[in-house]
Amino acid sequence: MATIRAGSQAVLLVVDVQLGVMRGAWNAAQVIQNIGVAVEKARAQGAPVIWVQHADDELVSGSADWQIVPELPPAPGETRIHKQFNSAFEQTALEETLAQLNAARIVLAGAATNWCIRATAYAALERGYDLTLLQDAHTTETLELGGGIKIEAQDIVRELNIAMTWLSFPGRKNSVAPAAEVVF
Repeated sequence: MATIRAGSQAVLLVVDVQLGVMRGAWNAAQVIQNIGVAVEKARAQGAPVIWVQHADDELVSGSADWQIVPELPPAPGETRIHKQFNSAFEQTALEETLAQLNAARIVLAGAATNWCIRATAYAALERGYDLTLLQDAHTTETLELGGGIKIEAQDIVRELNIAMTWLSFPGRKNSVAPAAEVVF
């Protein structure tokens, strides 16, 4: 049986826009700017902004690369979630935070599209949240598969944007929207 969130609040979830993640990401400057637009809209419309930061052996907590990009400073009092797995839900306080906020809908932005954004999007839907992926506010790096085979970053972004329009979960809504058009 599907769980459907009964809350009424939309939140903006900004995942892993950290220096070490964004440095080599496709179209990073524009994506950061688009995330900034979404952050301003969320704040203006009274939607909470939640910031997620990843840490692992390559992205060490507290290091310079672990820091959120300077163009997107979290406001005082905005929640920060620290994670060690691709999904922002795994072994974090995110679900409890969303419950406290009476959240039913997540607007998702950040990096990396093929890892943490995809895992967080699917986890949100599986946990009963409605989801809007900001189609122009997530990014990744080109994926080198070896043997001369690679998947270009912009194709990874495009594929997830398409997938989010085709997914179907009982009782939930998922969509994509440009950052400039999202409503909280």
